[in-house]
Amino acid sequence: MKNKTCKVELEYGKESIVMEKELNELDELTINISEAIEKTGVKNVVVSGYVSILFGRSRASEDVDFIIEPLTKEKFLEVWNSLKEFECLNTEKKEEAYKEYFSKGIAVRFSKKGEYIPNAEIKKPKNKIEEWVLINRKKAIINNKKIFISPIELQIAYKAFLGSEKDLEDARHLYKLFKEKLDLKKLKKFVGELKAEKNFERHIQ
Repeated sequence: MKNKTCKVELEYGKESIVMEKELNELDELTINISEAIEKTGVKNVVVSGYVSILFGRSRASEDVDFIIEPLTKEKFLEVWNSLKEFECLNTEKKEEAYKEYFSKGIAVRFSKKGEYIPNAEIKKPKNKIEEWVLINRKKAIINNKKIFISPIELQIAYKAFLGSEKDLEDARHLYKLFKEKLDLKKLKKFVGELKAEKNFERHIQ
């Protein structure tokens, strides 16, 4: 789906980013999914391309990526039940969703009932970076609704590491928007750890 360009008013703080914006379908899905999961006490964080879209980047996207903490079967079923207003696109059976998808590190996708796009991809961490993001997630308050996102410094560095034109544009958008607020030492540390110096220096900085 195409997300139209939107103006956002935001206040960047150490603990959170507070913003007002006209919500699109992807925003609404993200907020509703995040709130439902958070009510179960399960940590979740939004990563990847949606972060730049949230802050006004105009580009096509059909999904939003969530990382949630590893779960027992019982806790996963609690999360599943919290998402009763949505439908799972992988399977109608919650036990199968856990056994054949989530527990194996395969994303479980949810959308509004009767719709395929947009959808939310929910998975557990697959590496140390995703584990770190989950622990160090940043709060974003959108029209008084709360979600959690990847820290902007890591988001920029990771997009530079991925290196496609779409990813570099995402990184440039975030860097330009938040340049005066970023922890530049932290950003350079992430860029170095991901060995993304060339892309960062040539295309983003």
